[in-house]
Amino acid sequence: MAAMIEYSPGQRDVALAMRRGLTLRCPNCGKGHLFSSYLKVVDRCEACGEELFHHQADDAPPYFTMLIVGHVIVAGVLSLEIGWHPPIWLHMLIWLPLTVILSLALLPVIKGSIVGLQWANRMHGFASDHDPDAISHY
Repeated sequence: MAAMIEYSPGQRDVALAMRRGLTLRCPNCGKGHLFSSYLKVVDRCEACGEELFHHQADDAPPYFTMLIVGHVIVAGVLSLEIGWHPPIWLHMLIWLPLTVILSLALLPVIKGSIVGLQWANRMHGFASDHDPDAISHY
């Protein structure tokens, strides 16, 4: 039998909000689009009207993207070099495009999850001034 998690009336599910952000959807309803372009967060969800312009993801998405991509690429380069010793031009042919593709693919996904995390924890402007459940991060 699965354990039921009980939330206080104003509490938000962090895992669900981050999962919705990972799918590039509104962390509140999961229906509206999170981005109006590649990395531009919409001001307001078109489905539920939730204000999303408060996010302050700043440098976190690029940092986590570089961390993940760096680990994947370095592990691949080392594995290929130790196993087959290919010429440097083959390394460049494989790893440079893969680095760019992985970085561009992961960046919006990671940014979406961080916006979902901020929304769920009522960080920055995602909580009203009269919200007793808000976490102060100032």
